[in-house]
Amino acid sequence: MAATIKDIAKLANVSHTTVSRALNNSPLIKEDTKRKIMELAEQLNYIPNFNAKSLVLQRSHTIGLFFTSISEGTSSSFFADTIRGVNHVIGVDYNLFVRGIDDYADFSAIHHKRFDGIILMSQSEADNPFIYHVLGQGIPLVVLNRQVSGAGIVNVISNDKEGSYEAVSFLVESGHERIAIIEGVEGFKSTQQRREGFMNALIDSGKPIRHEYIVQGHYDTESGSQAMKQLLSLQEPPTAVFCSNDDMAIGAMNAVFENGLKVPEDISVIGFDDIGFSMYTTPPLTTVKRPIEQISERGAACILERIQSPSNEGELIFMETALMKRKSTAGRPR
Repeated sequence: MAATIKDIAKLANVSHTTVSRALNNSPLIKEDTKRKIMELAEQLNYIPNFNAKSLVLQRSHTIGLFFTSISEGTSSSFFADTIRGVNHVIGVDYNLFVRGIDDYADFSAIHHKRFDGIILMSQSEADNPFIYHVLGQGIPLVVLNRQVSGAGIVNVISNDKEGSYEAVSFLVESGHERIAIIEGVEGFKSTQQRREGFMNALIDSGKPIRHEYIVQGHYDTESGSQAMKQLLSLQEPPTAVFCSNDDMAIGAMNAVFENGLKVPEDISVIGFDDIGFSMYTTPPLTTVKRPIEQISERGAACILERIQSPSNEGELIFMETALMKRKSTAGRPR
């Protein structure tokens, strides 16, 4: 039979309340008493009853990690990096519940007894009803990837607009005149931010914005491939393509090879995100590093802080992007 708090209390000659407080590192317990109780717990191989603890503390020991959608517009690399970052921080003290908002017909199952805190990887303003529901339930909330105003909301975001601006400016400085963009999912905030950075870079450099050089993608390799084929079929194809994420950039490069052309000799390609696979493509992909795993780690640290010390103060945290120059881009003669 597993040891209980009462067993430890009997051996230590203290009350079970003292044992409970000592095991929870309470400052009310003297250090020598706490040390004695911890040693006894280790000797008896005591295993905490988290279900009982949850009832006492009125906590579920569950953190929700929600995406706008898992099946639509969320690449496998983006999904994996987000989970990896959150999981690394919360450790084994919390259960991680992962779901897409679009899985729910209504949000009645989302309540404070089920979740101690929620992290939302938000990609669209369509997430707002979910956000309002979570706030109404009094659940601590951290929003990643999209700036959302509201009392008590912590936002952790990257400067996507500046990142895409830097990437396209690099192509202009490399001598490219005909620069295209393969966009992400229509309606996603990241799509909008990266489009604005793309356009602003062309406007500031005096380059024309050509409608036929703006092609819709879906943040997956197949849509990147199809979009590149569309661009290559133009009477005057672009010499460089900025892709709104790395998955589409990889699909775009494959389409270039299938058409008997070379990257970067015939066409330069830039991605966005710097997923782990991007440096191992052939050639290695030039891309904008957006630290998804680090953003997720920071968000997880913030939610743990809000669970321990609830606050109505909002916070905006920026994570910087950086252009990773590799071999999928090359200069053009001026």
